[in-house]
Amino acid sequence: MDQPITTDVLICGAGAAGLTLAVELARRGVSFRLIEKLTDPFRGSRGKGIQPRTLEVFEDMGIVDRVVAAGGVYPPQREYRDDGSYADAALFEAPVPTPEEPYRIPLMLPQFLTEAALRERLAELGHRPEFGCELTALAQDEHAVTATVVSATGEETLRARYLVGADGGRSFVRCALKIDFPGRTLGVRAIVADLILTGLGRDAWHRFSEGSMEKQISLCPLQGTEMFQLQGPVPMKGDVDLSAEGLTAMIAQRTGRTDIKVHSVSWASAFSMNARLADRYRDGRAFLAGDAAHTHPPTGGQGLNTSVQDSYNLGWKLAAVLSGAPDALLDSYEQERRPIAAEMLGLATKLLEAAKAGSMRRGREVHQLDLCYPDSPLSLEKPQRQSGVLAGDRAPDGTVRGAGGQPTRLFNLFRGTHWTLVGYGVERLSGVKPRAGLHIHATGPRGDIIDESGHLRDGYGLRTGDWVLVRPDGYIGAIVSSDCIPSLERYLDRVGLTI
Repeated sequence: MDQPITTDVLICGAGAAGLTLAVELARRGVSFRLIEKLTDPFRGSRGKGIQPRTLEVFEDMGIVDRVVAAGGVYPPQREYRDDGSYADAALFEAPVPTPEEPYRIPLMLPQFLTEAALRERLAELGHRPEFGCELTALAQDEHAVTATVVSATGEETLRARYLVGADGGRSFVRCALKIDFPGRTLGVRAIVADLILTGLGRDAWHRFSEGSMEKQISLCPLQGTEMFQLQGPVPMKGDVDLSAEGLTAMIAQRTGRTDIKVHSVSWASAFSMNARLADRYRDGRAFLAGDAAHTHPPTGGQGLNTSVQDSYNLGWKLAAVLSGAPDALLDSYEQERRPIAAEMLGLATKLLEAAKAGSMRRGREVHQLDLCYPDSPLSLEKPQRQSGVLAGDRAPDGTVRGAGGQPTRLFNLFRGTHWTLVGYGVERLSGVKPRAGLHIHATGPRGDIIDESGHLRDGYGLRTGDWVLVRPDGYIGAIVSSDCIPSLERYLDRVGLTI
């Protein structure tokens, strides 16, 4: 007799990707276990950039104000010349937020603080990671994945309907599934370290010998802490002294200054940069997310953000299929997210080449607001649109007023685990019938929202009679006219929103 199902989803890895997936499943009442082979949380700053699109994700998850309060904006870059003089410059343009894009400036937050905010949210939802718990074997059949897990209490065999490997670049899950991880080593080895030092102010990101792969070094004050993050290339071979004394000596040698003293090192790592992408993200009932599926050079701050958004995409789809949606919905995870990872790998590699030459500038392309799923099987337009936002695009924010008179935002209508259907200039219930998991709004006769500022009409390019369907992850699933409602009904059935 088969062993009974232990849990719906087993998540391996409690970093940013695993924690995001756990929160998304917890919000939807899905049973899961989140295991992590490390005995305590990761304590490094490694992925310290939170891009605007990820801030929108965190708003939906209920933690954006916490992460903003814990971090801060990037300071200007201060590039030192050989004579000791320097010039300050902004790291990137700082556009003013708009109603459509409320977050337009990347946030600096050390990775360990981002993960702490996710663990806090998970605890509020009644769950915690299991540290010191390692996956050592897995097998799957048509019904479930059988996993062997080892912890301080011994060995355990469990059965999960699905397994997600969010276990990093050296992923055990990926290797066990024999999924190839092609790519290349980029010929750069670097160190990153979190340290307490004296001799530098916290008003700038201090950069020395830009453009020299032998002497380049930077020291960035880590917002939300008293520490600085040190970054710099090192020789491809040989040991690196990562002690306080060793790093003080390295700083002196590369900057020509003896007044900068490292007093303690909280965390440090020497690593070779890679750009790799898994051949596939799904194998039966097992999935890859985050660094297990793609590894990036750190330039551009794309790795952690792409990982969080992998899980944000996968979480609602797992929950939907577990609630009865067709299994084919899960195929759209790889179809949507793998091209995004490929694009981000290309961007991060291009920025690395610019950094080598000392000329890196970050623009809108790193913000991830323009990433979209135009070729997704979940993107529907009837009739086909030629301009404006399209199915598969990020759903813009905007201000509207409720029929009761109070101002609100489109993001407020979208926030939560549901789908959102908005009709423009129509009777609210004239399109599709109410059903579980779908919130219906409309402007027009007896509509419950009023597009007073025109943000809905202009931001979405809507005409009277149009309906826009927004997915649980804030992307546009469908835009249809009133005479194409049957296609919308079929779409809703396909994603599990049946009556």
